Amino acid sequence: MRLHPLARLPVVVGNCQAGWATLLMVATNLDLAGPIILNGSPVTPTSGNIGENTLRYMAGLFGGAWITMFLSDLGGGIFDGAHLVQNFETLNPERQLFMKYVELFRDVDAASEAFLKAEKWWGGFCLMRGDEIRWIVEHLFVGNRLAHNKAYGEPDRRHFDLKKIRAPIIIFASHGDNVTPPQQALNWIPEIYDNEEEIRLLGQHIIYMVHNDVGHLGTFVSSRVINKEYNEVASTLEAIEALLPGLYEMRITDIQEDAGHKSYSVELIERTFENIREFNDGHDDGGPFAAVARVSELQAQIYHTVARPFVQAAVTDISADASRMFHPKRLERSLLSSQNPIMVGYKSISEQVRNSRANAAAENPFLAAEALYFKAVEQAIVVMRDWRDMGYELAFHMIWNNPWQRYFDNPHEAYRKGTTLDDMRWQPDIANALRRIAIGGLADAIIRMVVLLVSDRGGIRRDRLARWSRVLTEDEPFRSLSADHLAEITRVQTAIVTFEPEQAMETLPLLLTEPRQRQLAYAAACYIPGSRAEMSSSTVAMLQRFADVLGQPSIVDVIEDPLAVT
Repeated sequence: MRLHPLARLPVVVGNCQAGWATLLMVATNLDLAGPIILNGSPVTPTSGNIGENTLRYMAGLFGGAWITMFLSDLGGGIFDGAHLVQNFETLNPERQLFMKYVELFRDVDAASEAFLKAEKWWGGFCLMRGDEIRWIVEHLFVGNRLAHNKAYGEPDRRHFDLKKIRAPIIIFASHGDNVTPPQQALNWIPEIYDNEEEIRLLGQHIIYMVHNDVGHLGTFVSSRVINKEYNEVASTLEAIEALLPGLYEMRITDIQEDAGHKSYSVELIERTFENIREFNDGHDDGGPFAAVARVSELQAQIYHTVARPFVQAAVTDISADASRMFHPKRLERSLLSSQNPIMVGYKSISEQVRNSRANAAAENPFLAAEALYFKAVEQAIVVMRDWRDMGYELAFHMIWNNPWQRYFDNPHEAYRKGTTLDDMRWQPDIANALRRIAIGGLADAIIRMVVLLVSDRGGIRRDRLARWSRVLTEDEPFRSLSADHLAEITRVQTAIVTFEPEQAMETLPLLLTEPRQRQLAYAAACYIPGSRAEMSSSTVAMLQRFADVLGQPSIVDVIEDPLAVT
């Protein structure tokens, strides 16, 4: 930002854990970032479906926050990220323990360079302070506090209020992601907000996309995803900032292929919380995980009081370094590297083998037998993995989902008040907006008409969003308005249309006292949807109502921006 002081606020992309970290940053630094993109980010780590997402049960089965405290103490106050990678790899042991090596040695000369690059990246384990990993575990993976908007910083007790974020939030999730399934990426939205109308009335923009099959790492490194979803998001970002507040799903549809290049149609469709809840199986996990959180707090207090002083006293700098050096994830690499003196002789031998290697003929029967063997081993590991996951799930629910634990978790379980639109109507900012229903000018009227159009249609295509963005950024009376003033007008007009749609329509003439203003406002409302041949019947009917209310003749098509010449 220092290098580009005249540029717009930067887009911030958070992959996986960096996603919720980005939310924390923006919630406490509201003027720091433009749109934020969360890829496979577990903001609600305890969410998931029965029989599918077992990683979330680990804290309930293996001890909660005290385990990370103990491991940090063994590391001299430093938590080794190799533990996290080890947990991640247990999700797909058939891949991490066997198949990635099978794929390497099937064509070792061509695959070795990419394999080594991936391993160096994957094996670059991070180190974190003990209090840092404890905060993460207690506020996300066990306590689930961030998803309930109850996360506080330490030691200053800052409240990370996600409702304060005004930057557009774009969420990318995938059904093929077994680390951060769509439930963990999206369930925080209906947990934090009372309803989708609250998102609109707060002036927030939340857009989500759900891929059908790409895996966790693929959500941020897959070329297939980059060439489609990421490119379309990037090309829509500037227009997204002009989007009316609300909850939307971005739909990207292949429409044609020209000279080997596909083009896509992008539409933003208004969604409700029910659309997000459809990703869930309807099973309520709130009680069991609340019990886990309560027990985790008790165990952490007991460990901190009884055992921690002795552990910290026994750990030295040498033992802390040794605990990291001899971690299994580091040993499996270092033992087969030049760091091991036993491997010195293999360097010359490997050169000889590389120079004299000969591939087996494609019709060699041992290749077919080898492939069959590989498949059998892979399937055996998959069966063991499935049995293990089923055992984890059954054990978790036997321990934490029984009547006694349901009573035990009661003080920690989150309950929602369920605020309705009638309740929200009497909030001071909403009441004040409704009192201004007949006050305003050309900018207020045009924004109100666009809100009415979008509310009636339930979504907006990218080409229409681009035209609306052009009007807001290049045309008067919008160009001379500050971003805060424009956001305030949008928030007020959204509240008016939400609570009083009929009066919003009937009072339009009161905002446009001059005939020229009424003509421009109606022409702008016709210009943004584009060709009438592509409009839905409800959009055509809404434009006709505008014409009737404002006393304007009906317009078939407005191709040129009517505000560009004013």
